[in-house]
Amino acid sequence: MSHAASVHSLWTEMALAADAPKIPGPHIEYAQLAPTLIVLGAALLGVLVEAFVPRRSRHHAQVLLTVVGLAAAFASVVALAIGGYAGDKARIAAMGAIAVDGPALFLQGTVLLVALVAVFTFAERRLDPAAHGRPVDSFAPQPAAVPGGDAERRAAEAGMTTTEVFPVLLFAVGGMLVFPAANDLLTLFIALEVFSLPLYVLCALARRQRLLSQESAVKYFLLGAFSSAFLLFGIALLYGYAGTVTYAGIADVVSGTTRAVDPALASTMGNDALLLVGGAMVLMGLLFKVGAVPFHMWTPDVYQGAPTPVTGFMAAATKVAAFGALLRLLYVVLPGMRWDWRPVMWGVAIVTMLIGAIVAVTQTDMKRLLAYSSIAHAGFILAGVIATTPDGVSSVLFYLAAYSFVTLGAFAVVTLVRDAGGEATHLSKWAGLGRRSPLVAAVFAVFLLAFAGIPLTSGFAGKFAVFKAAAQGGAVPLVIVGVVSSAIAAFFYIRVIVLMFFSEPKAEGPTVAVPSAWTSTAIGIGVAVTLALGVAPQYFLDLASRAGVFVR
Repeated sequence: MSHAASVHSLWTEMALAADAPKIPGPHIEYAQLAPTLIVLGAALLGVLVEAFVPRRSRHHAQVLLTVVGLAAAFASVVALAIGGYAGDKARIAAMGAIAVDGPALFLQGTVLLVALVAVFTFAERRLDPAAHGRPVDSFAPQPAAVPGGDAERRAAEAGMTTTEVFPVLLFAVGGMLVFPAANDLLTLFIALEVFSLPLYVLCALARRQRLLSQESAVKYFLLGAFSSAFLLFGIALLYGYAGTVTYAGIADVVSGTTRAVDPALASTMGNDALLLVGGAMVLMGLLFKVGAVPFHMWTPDVYQGAPTPVTGFMAAATKVAAFGALLRLLYVVLPGMRWDWRPVMWGVAIVTMLIGAIVAVTQTDMKRLLAYSSIAHAGFILAGVIATTPDGVSSVLFYLAAYSFVTLGAFAVVTLVRDAGGEATHLSKWAGLGRRSPLVAAVFAVFLLAFAGIPLTSGFAGKFAVFKAAAQGGAVPLVIVGVVSSAIAAFFYIRVIVLMFFSEPKAEGPTVAVPSAWTSTAIGIGVAVTLALGVAPQYFLDLASRAGVFVR
């Protein structure tokens, strides 16, 4: 009886307590978060397809679902932009967790288009000769099997395919959509993990050179875990400094206009040591993702080992997402610390441009060469980040859009040049490619010239915009270093072109596989965007400058 009585008294206490303030339900603006929700919804459907659709028709179902999901998400980004969310209606959604503004929508649209083109290269099944009477894609038949073991051979004979790459790709894209739009540090961290973990998995799935692929995934995972830890530690220190993780709240404390002080944090609030160390650690985590020097060592190894379609997607989309987050952090959270972070970023940008360009000259593998070139490009983009002017933001947005399509196209071409062991990525194999298949060599030459920043390609328009913004922002020495390292970089791009067109093809040289419509479309889109942004960049520059205002 006493037990029942105690329960009864609990009920009465709870009834009395019911007058106390209730826990508020979250207020979510579903329409404004539609792009992310559509992509994650498509990813969940993709997981169900893996479970319920028979193996024969899985590939087609996944490709269709992925393409439709990404296209629908892009349509919703465009709808939000037309609806004025990129301009005067920009706001903070999801209870302060996510910003819906110009830069966020521009970068989300870029990531979605990049992912859409990347899916075309993922879906390619005509490059390798058919094994056991079934078409073969770039991914391992059974990733969990020991490379070269019995289980792997049996999986190949049974015609197994890793169609899970499509939902995994969609989960990565979902994280990348949140990353540049995150408006508090915890959302930033969760988005980072959501797009990093699928990438670690994707890197380990190459069908050829399984060991190299698994090694690249382990390297990426270990270094990525370190960088995530630094980022998280930086978030903890910034929370101790400001008593909040929201961007606006931290910016208020930095500028000295803070409102209420939490008594528990009174002893640490406003302690500049916490701000400097915490800010540096968060920056470190983001610079790792971008691939800036001292944090670049993973880039060449991972780009070389990962399946080439994944490398193309990763090189393009990760840079877009990470630079978006970096811009938002520096322009919204830490504008009051400009004098502290600009000298550091100057140093990082100069070293990144020079090392990326100089080390690339010594590379003999095509994918490693493109990896070092992407490091140099990270340096060029950092020059625009350092400008701290509205032109700086819009020039970075334009450069990211232009660069990502060139990268995707270049890696798609790399998948075509093959010999008996799979892709022929060693530079010596590319000798005389222009005689053997002039069209592929010409297309690759267009991408290389765009990387080098030759006029009439998107690379020139992007570099010009970034350097102009940097010069107007007072970083003239940075521009000089940038032009010098562009000249160094042009040397090795032109060297590859000379190798392709002006040297004799070897008798046992590689063949160029005839791709299906998927890869051809991806490469075609890459060439079209490269030339369009190079010949008539003005419309897109205007678009980027209209989208360049962060919501506070």
